[in-house]
Amino acid sequence: MDTVSVNQFRDNLKNLVEQAISKHEPLRVTRRSGDDFVVLSAEDWEREQATLYVLQNDELLRQIAVSLATHTKQQGYRPTQEQMDEISRI
Repeated sequence: MDTVSVNQFRDNLKNLVEQAISKHEPLRVTRRSGDDFVVLSAEDWEREQATLYVLQNDELLRQIAVSLATHTKQQGYRPTQEQMDEISRI
């Protein structure tokens, strides 16, 4: 994660925000008071929130583990060719 001072951030606001959005990398902005903050795109923030939700949900993690086990054994659900064609069009 790149780091800039709040003064650098203020002077280059447009470019730094555009960079955080286009690179999908957060930007840490430091302040003299020590109260730093992070700039990231709304898309990246939403993705992080979804990841945290899954990681905090024991039932979802159990379902993922079961799915991985059946996939590894090649015993999982197999979509029909018609379903695969529909998925491929998305």
